[in-house]
Amino acid sequence: MSGDRFGPRDLLAEAAHGVGSRPGRLLLTIIGTVLGIGSLVVTLGLAQTAAGQIAQQFDAAASTRVVVEPSTSRGQGGERATGRIPWDVEDRLGRIAGVDQVGALGAVDIGGARVATVLVNDPSVTPTTPPAVVAATPGLLDALSGRVVTGRWFDAGHDARADRVVVLGARAATRLGIHRVDRQPAVLIDERPYTVIGIVDDVARRSDLLDAVVLPLGTARADFRVASLEQAHVRIAVGAGPVVGEQAPLALAPNAPETIQAQVPPPPSAVREGVQGDVNAIFLALAAVALLVGGLGIANVTLLSVRERMGEIGLRRALGATTRHIVQQFLAESAVIGLLGGLIGAALGVGVVVAVSVARAWTPILDTGLVVVCALLGLVTGLLAGAYPALRAARTEPIAALRGTPG
Repeated sequence: MSGDRFGPRDLLAEAAHGVGSRPGRLLLTIIGTVLGIGSLVVTLGLAQTAAGQIAQQFDAAASTRVVVEPSTSRGQGGERATGRIPWDVEDRLGRIAGVDQVGALGAVDIGGARVATVLVNDPSVTPTTPPAVVAATPGLLDALSGRVVTGRWFDAGHDARADRVVVLGARAATRLGIHRVDRQPAVLIDERPYTVIGIVDDVARRSDLLDAVVLPLGTARADFRVASLEQAHVRIAVGAGPVVGEQAPLALAPNAPETIQAQVPPPPSAVREGVQGDVNAIFLALAAVALLVGGLGIANVTLLSVRERMGEIGLRRALGATTRHIVQQFLAESAVIGLLGGLIGAALGVGVVVAVSVARAWTPILDTGLVVVCALLGLVTGLLAGAYPALRAARTEPIAALRGTPG
């Protein structure tokens, strides 16, 4: 066998014969590469496909919310507010472009008074901590995207007239034993009756309201002399965060805007990239481990093949095959194994991405170029894994190979 007669076609033919002669071993060898490449394709594909879905979720849940609070300073007595949210906060912030809904709330100090549904004070009953009492503006529920389970939320008329009405959070209503409002149940706060007009649930941005008794702000000011509001919640249009964050302090405290702070949502792209980065890191690590296992499997099988084919190697060397021919043959075999694993893994990965997208009603997005690169990565893995066995086979002396012993 001379070097000038052993061309690429002969090399591929010998590699194909060597790979296909043991199909069972071939299947076991490429599993690791299939899993590694498949995991890589799934990671990249789902990351691209989920990008739009993640953006929508963050736009709905986080990127449309701004929280406005008085600034605080730390002194000897602890933190204290340096600013004040005005009573007409809804009107002031509602005039800013991009603002959809505004609502505010503040704590009500009832001075240890009871919150109950009956006047009788039974000493045999173990006393419990009363529900918190909160003052709120009419627009708070819409600003928080809350949901009325039964009844209604109070309106501007209740607030302006200081009507003695309340809305209960779902958990507070359960504690007080109130489940319906059609019979106009009342809650006693400091022995004064307040008609329950509604029960609310699903207040994700302020879940503590589910345990509270909510009064109209006007009623709280008249009956309990509420002095200030603690927080304003603003529901904004997507992308209006920077504008609202800049103008809200000026609208609420034009002479001292530094006494008001607005917490604007981070850019959706930054949040999305952070979440995707964490998820991708996990899957890419798993893909790297699977590829490493696949490469080690190819190297191990190629080494075993070298040992089993010592006679063949010696015969080829005796007939004139150079060390380069031996290296090329075993590299070609390991490359074919790696390429098969890469192609199968890439195909399975694309199938998983499509299946998950269909199941979740998403539109699958996958860069074809990335799929091709992932498949070729299997080829590279095979070449790297087969390098050492190929060099070991090439260094074997013809006489030692014919005797069946490694050189």
